[in-house]
Amino acid sequence: MTARRVERWDVYELRLTGPSAGNPYRDVVFGADFRHRHRVVPVDGFYDGCHDGRGLYRVRFMPDRPGPWTYTTRSDAPELDGHSGEFTCVAAVPGNHGPVRVAGPRRFRYADGTPYEPFGTTCYHWTHDENEELEERTLRTLAASPFNKVRMCLLPTRAMNPPRLPFPGRTPGALDTARFDPAFFAHFERRVRDLRDLGIEADIILFHPYDEGHWGVDNMTREEDLSLVRHTLARLAAYRNVWWSIANEYDFNTAKTVEDWDHIGRFVQRHDPYQHPRSIHNGTRMYEYERIYDFTKPWTTHQSIQHWDAARTPRWLAACPKPVVLDEIGYEGKLGRRWGNLTGRALVRQFWHGVSAGGYVGHGECYPEQDPDHAAWISRGGRLHGDSAPRIAFLRRLREEGPEDTYVYFGDRRHAHRDIDLPDIGAPWRLDLIDTWDMTVTPLPGVHRGRARVPLDRRPDLALRLRRAT
Repeated sequence: MTARRVERWDVYELRLTGPSAGNPYRDVVFGADFRHRHRVVPVDGFYDGCHDGRGLYRVRFMPDRPGPWTYTTRSDAPELDGHSGEFTCVAAVPGNHGPVRVAGPRRFRYADGTPYEPFGTTCYHWTHDENEELEERTLRTLAASPFNKVRMCLLPTRAMNPPRLPFPGRTPGALDTARFDPAFFAHFERRVRDLRDLGIEADIILFHPYDEGHWGVDNMTREEDLSLVRHTLARLAAYRNVWWSIANEYDFNTAKTVEDWDHIGRFVQRHDPYQHPRSIHNGTRMYEYERIYDFTKPWTTHQSIQHWDAARTPRWLAACPKPVVLDEIGYEGKLGRRWGNLTGRALVRQFWHGVSAGGYVGHGECYPEQDPDHAAWISRGGRLHGDSAPRIAFLRRLREEGPEDTYVYFGDRRHAHRDIDLPDIGAPWRLDLIDTWDMTVTPLPGVHRGRARVPLDRRPDLALRLRRAT
């Protein structure tokens, strides 16, 4: 029985039974057209396996306008074609702001106009072991954290041996990539919904180079790639908290070219009815070179960058007027790799460099020896052990209190004072001195115009907040 009333930006799902013979994932075309007044939104459906001897088909839709909607199914299978119905989209409840949209060259907003600033973290494979206790612990940790976006992978790595994979089969190199495992996707999408209910965006990484030919998922054919993408979009795009990362460290995958990635990106752009945020993430030999993607390409909505220096954000903004999200800048931890042994203070400094330069920075943590499951947060989730998360929470609170405030960050330098040229806005400024590590805000006396001398007392990790005095 399908719902007759659906909340705005929630999911309407239609379930039908149909053919199960052959390979319905490839052989059956199924979808629906949803109508509101004169607007028609075509949506792909998907086959979800055989139940009680019949094939189960689903189509999911996220209505974005209140009022009556109708639908009609379309399929080359007669028993799935021509089904029609209607439902009413009702107002969103508090906390449901809709999907995130790009709002200019530096900003994001939810669909209802509420500002959104990504304070992201990375948990690449927190869903893949299907360890319920560990996953619930991860969700509890996220609920108490400042993070409102999680980067998570769809495909396994070479080193993993998960109970299920997106494709049927358990033999490396012999997965049935012409079909999908409904149980894997049901578990994965349940966790996407859990993140949605916490107000957290799921930045889903579709491809990566870490299989190294083991399972055979990093060197599939274009047809296999697009089949996986189409199925994933049909299942997940109706969830309002989804982002698409076409690949993580795309340039480390030697089986694909930039043209291949562009083809996949354009495919996502065409087949996502809701136009969720889309990007692609570069690799880098830390401190040796960078290979930033050409984000001027129309299919990208924002810049997802791996780099060790957030202070370069203005350069990327100048090259491409799309929001800069440094999803990977290095991780707090004690690993033997340079990308995994930043101090908490070093990571917090990068967050402040990014914010003061007009960008956003992502978090990650690697302290497996401190976790009872020996789980590094970036790979399996669990608990946070580092020093950076509370300071990132402090920064997020400041940003939400005054999204239009301006910041000047002084970093690790120990100045006695700094002379700051204040923007001429026709009104004076109030200045606050922020200790980004001790998490304090100290108002400086008076109001200021022109040039202001800011006493810093030779302390590092200070920032200056500029607020209109009026």
